[in-house]
Amino acid sequence: MNASIEDTLKSLPLRPGVYRMIGPEDVVLYVGKAKNLKSRVSSYFVKNDHSARIAMMVSQVERIDTTVTRSESEALLLENNLIKTLEPKYNVVFRDDKSYPYLCISGDPYPQLRFFRGKPDKRHQYFGPFPSAWSVREGIQTLQKVFQLRVCENTVFAHRSRPCMLAQIGRCTAPCVGQISEADYAADVKNASMFLRGQQSEVVSDLQTQMETAAANLEFEKAARTRDKIARLNRLVSKQFVSSASERDVDVLALVHESGMIAVNVVMIRGGQHVGDRTHFPVKNASSEVMPKEELIEVLESFIAQHYIGREVPRNIVSTLEFDVGALAEALSMQANSKVDLQCNPIGEKRVWLRMAEENARLAIAARQRQSDTGNDRLQALIEAIGLPEGTQRLECFDISHTMGEATVASCVVWDNNGMQTGQYRRFNIEAETNGDDYMAMKEALTRRAARIAKEEVPRPDVWVIDGGKGQVGIAANVLAEAGLHDIILFGSAKGVERKKGMEQIIFPDREDAIRLPADHPGLHLIQQMQDEAHRFAIMGHRAKRAKNREGSALDDIEGIGPKKRRDLLKQFGSVRGVGAASVEDIKRVGGISDELAERIYLALH
Repeated sequence: MNASIEDTLKSLPLRPGVYRMIGPEDVVLYVGKAKNLKSRVSSYFVKNDHSARIAMMVSQVERIDTTVTRSESEALLLENNLIKTLEPKYNVVFRDDKSYPYLCISGDPYPQLRFFRGKPDKRHQYFGPFPSAWSVREGIQTLQKVFQLRVCENTVFAHRSRPCMLAQIGRCTAPCVGQISEADYAADVKNASMFLRGQQSEVVSDLQTQMETAAANLEFEKAARTRDKIARLNRLVSKQFVSSASERDVDVLALVHESGMIAVNVVMIRGGQHVGDRTHFPVKNASSEVMPKEELIEVLESFIAQHYIGREVPRNIVSTLEFDVGALAEALSMQANSKVDLQCNPIGEKRVWLRMAEENARLAIAARQRQSDTGNDRLQALIEAIGLPEGTQRLECFDISHTMGEATVASCVVWDNNGMQTGQYRRFNIEAETNGDDYMAMKEALTRRAARIAKEEVPRPDVWVIDGGKGQVGIAANVLAEAGLHDIILFGSAKGVERKKGMEQIIFPDREDAIRLPADHPGLHLIQQMQDEAHRFAIMGHRAKRAKNREGSALDDIEGIGPKKRRDLLKQFGSVRGVGAASVEDIKRVGGISDELAERIYLALH
């Protein structure tokens, strides 16, 4: 311990705050919070039972910076912000995924049921968040079956003249053509909202009252429909694996540390019903085989802060490890404007949920371990088969997609840490007029990628894999040479004339003969996996770009339609299809559209 650190430790205050461990060249190694800065920071240099990660960090510390805060909860917020902005090497950082999906009931006169992801609008009701898009869509299907709310867009709803297929199969009450009154539809919306809030018994009671009233008024068809709703609702509730009458919105967190890996599983209870779970891993999941309980608690606290600060928080959070939850609960309660209860090591039904979350986390670790082992085996086999340097880890694969030169898109997918890194995939909209020339398109994409690598805006890869033959490989070699990236190894993988898997030829720019691996070779399977991903990712981008181009062209070809009028029409009707479904009178209502132009638009789209 150097003299500078000793002086810092002596002068530290007995107050809450945030500390930053600074290493060589002023690199921030670690950020932490403390209830008592003097006690917490000093412990790093007094104790000898640190994990290998923390011991390595302490050995590199050259100075310590601190910031005093008014409270521990304020320190927690500052620590969270610094971790996200500085990304210190020795902090356990979880991926900042704010894109949880919600189920939305719109505020329209006849509300629409829809999937939502983004910034909420006060006009609508939101339920969630849910752990996955699949769980939201399953919820929508459930509500369609029971309450038969509409899911169609407003532009379609406003222009229907007869019931759609969903109405014919009993998934919608067809409010678009007046088959249900606004009052009855509003009652269905109210019951759907109550159901999503966990008030199932109240919904069933309300429906039974409606059924009895309809029967008393001799409205037997209406009574029968209500009876069917009750039956579907009862069947749905009975299928739930996890349910609770006492707890409505709960997140159950289980941290598991096994095989040198850390995982946090989040089981979500919404409206008293289990809606799914999601397992989170640190961005760099490399920990010691053994970690002290204090460090595991620190990891759990970091996860809770990173996961919930800036996002909607459930009223109850249950976790495995016991720790002082005061600062976290205070910070989350302030954010939610209501009391957030953080409970550790509970009893009763919550303990059952915790055991389930722990099992989910262990299964996720085992699955990742298997994936990592498989990926490592494939990479090692490829290294040995084609002579790549030992230590090769990061590979980038490129592909091109277009339709006869239209809407050309290039893709770049990344293999690293023994798996496909989907969050690092990138697409390139090819700006030059290539007229279907794959060489020109590949050159533009690779040049743009090489520029970013040279500027250190993206991690430097060990290998570039080109989906193509000698021509594309030659283009890539020139790009690397011009960018000065001579250390990046390059090869192409060409499927040949028949385009059959297992027949790929591996082509290097500086070798005369191509390499062909056996069809069952693990190294070839890795190449095929990257090519398939690059192809899939490029096609998705191409189709989206082509659809956008074609949607716009239907209006662009109409005389008198410029960018502003086109934008106003699409904003009013949602899509070209919506404009086509509108009447001349509806089109006239859009600002700047004259009677003559409205008729011209109508005729052009019919």
